[in-house]
Amino acid sequence: MATYDFVFRALGLERWCTSGGDNAAPMSMEALVAQSSGEEASTSIWELPFPSMDRLNDACQAFPQSRNVTRGLEQGFLNVKDSMSVVLDPLTQPLSWMLEAALYGILNTPWWIVIPGLMLIVWLVSKSWQLLAFVAISLGGLAFIDYYSYAMQTLAIIMVCAFLCVLFGVPIGIAMSRSDKMRAGTIPILDMLQTLPPFVYLIPLIFLFSVTEPKLYGIAIILYAIVPVIRLTDLGIRMVDESVIEAAEAFGMTDRQKLYGVQIPLALPNIMAGVNQTIMMSLAMVVIASLVSAPGLGVLVLRGINNLELGVGLVSGLGIVLLAVMLDRTTKAALNRINASQKG
Repeated sequence: MATYDFVFRALGLERWCTSGGDNAAPMSMEALVAQSSGEEASTSIWELPFPSMDRLNDACQAFPQSRNVTRGLEQGFLNVKDSMSVVLDPLTQPLSWMLEAALYGILNTPWWIVIPGLMLIVWLVSKSWQLLAFVAISLGGLAFIDYYSYAMQTLAIIMVCAFLCVLFGVPIGIAMSRSDKMRAGTIPILDMLQTLPPFVYLIPLIFLFSVTEPKLYGIAIILYAIVPVIRLTDLGIRMVDESVIEAAEAFGMTDRQKLYGVQIPLALPNIMAGVNQTIMMSLAMVVIASLVSAPGLGVLVLRGINNLELGVGLVSGLGIVLLAVMLDRTTKAALNRINASQKG
């Protein structure tokens, strides 16, 4: 007899159980051994299994199995997929255009414009000759081994996605800092986005969008990387000293004037720290997104894994490290300059 027969007998559900129909899962090894030996496997109280859905189904075929949960979730998603696509496709199409334009622009601009342009940006942000030399050597080295186009593709995707993360994340963080109710409702969503494994982001997106559309990997990167800039914007504004806010109110500042004239400038170091983390997380996700046609160095990493090409995998991984260091040092240099200007 099944382990939990007594539950359904005690509830008087024998008739319901026998009308369960053809819902049984493939026989378990334990049940197969018991059937072949002609006797049911006995279970002591010490070995009593947890009353899971499959165990209860063994006792009563009308009881749903665990596979019905996953199958129902999948079917429910497929039922609303077309309706969601009708709404999401036009909303997310600008993201595809931005990514395609960035990739086209950076790949069709001569290297002798792109590399000096990037070095100029680094110099304007950091004012550091050491960082400028590191960027020049790193980009020159990647170009020398013919990895320039892959590195530029990765950089273009990060620039677009990080820009959109900041564009949407900072206002959300500001709104959270000004409303406790919104903060209470947003924090669980951010917790979910931050703890969800990166590969899981791709599963529903593959069903919603074509693999050939750039917005597929763009949305995955944005969802994964937007959390730090939201959290640190909210934290930075909430950490502004109350005495400073009271002084601003004493001068007759409106809420808008306090926000733009006092709170955001004082919270800028935290916001920049969030931008730094967002860029780093974008870089991490763009490698994983190569599984769904994201171009760049991640494609070479994937090729190294699939074809067991150790050299390709290691060199492309080193290229990603160099990009990460360049972006990290540049944003941290900007943060240090902001901190220095506030202290001065």
